[in-house]
Amino acid sequence: MKTLLVGASLAVVIGALPASAAAQTYPAKPIRVIAPFPAGGTSDTIARILGQKLTEAWKQQAIVENRAGVAGSLGSAVAAKSPADGYTLLVGNVGPVAINHNVYKNVGYDPLKDFAPITLAVVAPQIVVVHPSVPAKTFKEFTALVKKHKGKINYGSSGPGSISHLSAELYKGMTQTDMLHVPFKGSALITTALLSGEVDVVFSDMAVVLPHVQAGKLRALAVTGPEPTPLVPGVPTVAASGVQGYAMTSWWGVLAPAGTPQAIITRLNTELGRILKDADVKKRFATLGVDSATSTPEEFSSLIRTEIGKYAKLLKAVGIQPQ
Repeated sequence: MKTLLVGASLAVVIGALPASAAAQTYPAKPIRVIAPFPAGGTSDTIARILGQKLTEAWKQQAIVENRAGVAGSLGSAVAAKSPADGYTLLVGNVGPVAINHNVYKNVGYDPLKDFAPITLAVVAPQIVVVHPSVPAKTFKEFTALVKKHKGKINYGSSGPGSISHLSAELYKGMTQTDMLHVPFKGSALITTALLSGEVDVVFSDMAVVLPHVQAGKLRALAVTGPEPTPLVPGVPTVAASGVQGYAMTSWWGVLAPAGTPQAIITRLNTELGRILKDADVKKRFATLGVDSATSTPEEFSSLIRTEIGKYAKLLKAVGIQPQ
């Protein structure tokens, strides 16, 4: 009985320790890093790079766990429902964090209430690529072609509500043009279809198509970000190619379950900020066609709120209802 009382008293004392004390001993065990997409993709690779660097810095394993499904929502729900102790992190991107809850009726989490944003980690414009048979050498020529052949040019996407779908739909809306939407289940299938000429154009993640652009099998016309990127020198933005004000950028960030002690959030933000500025990390990200980025937790939270509002309006304009 005495042993039990001592144990209970110790538990009370530990529970009463301030969050800052907990942060001083953090991490005391391996950290689970959830990548809510399949192994081998951009999200998975980003998670593994960050996990490796955290392991090296803290001498505690940061173990990546792939929980794919429902366009990233399944793994995100697992992270949201995990203990808020800093030992489960989510590498979430714009899809599951800012879009999916307006595409699916029940994703299993509230993106604003169930997560504690830690830091923005990666930003990446998409790249607009066409099959070589498309008679357009520039994006301005492509727009003229789309206007001339209304509804006959087709574009591939990863499915309704995906960033590749919404990027193309925003372009259509801003240019008052029409293209035929051909949805696929994943970026690999889209790329295969584009290479074969089954689809004419794709607003694609860079990592998937850059090797084919560099090999001359596909033609890059523009990037969707607000500024050109050194990742593809000489390729202009959509905005600079006749669609003023157009901008669509993918992003990835690190989040923890809501309620994670602020001192642990701060420590993670500091360490991840250092990692994201590391020259080796920047170089490895560049091979994926993405740029490293950093932010405060507050800045990342503000970005998420802004993006949720932006995509809610776009989804409504496109006519997508939660399924």
